[in-house]
Amino acid sequence: MEAAIDPATIPFWSWWIAATILVILEVFAPGAIFIWLAAAAAVVGGLALILPGLDWRIEGLIFAVLSIVAVAGYRAYLRRRPIKTDDTTLNRRGQQYVGRLFTLVEPIQDGVGRIKVGDTTWRVEGDDLPAGRQVRVVGVEGAALRVERAD
Repeated sequence: MEAAIDPATIPFWSWWIAATILVILEVFAPGAIFIWLAAAAAVVGGLALILPGLDWRIEGLIFAVLSIVAVAGYRAYLRRRPIKTDDTTLNRRGQQYVGRLFTLVEPIQDGVGRIKVGDTTWRVEGDDLPAGRQVRVVGVEGAALRVERAD
């Protein structure tokens, strides 16, 4: 005889499957969010194993609360203890060029020109200057580098 499944409960293994899917999502879309949701789902799965008659609405509420607490706690932790790196401009590529000298490959006309950095050209903004002139990067504005004439 087959055991009847109560429609008001979710089997514990469903939460563990959800946790596994969330871990896989974290692997392919890293951002340290899905991992905390996965942890919450795994905990709810453990609770559902220990307390098999737990209503699905209570399980969902526990999952929601644990998820919010885990993500908020992790973000608060990162604010107090930021990740240390030797390269403070790692994900801000334009900032890496501030203070460096480059040669204009296209003149700055009407405040806009281009420089070559490695094998890439960057849009620059500054005072009008002819191509071939040396410029110093003094800042970054969106995807453009702010430059001034280098003397």
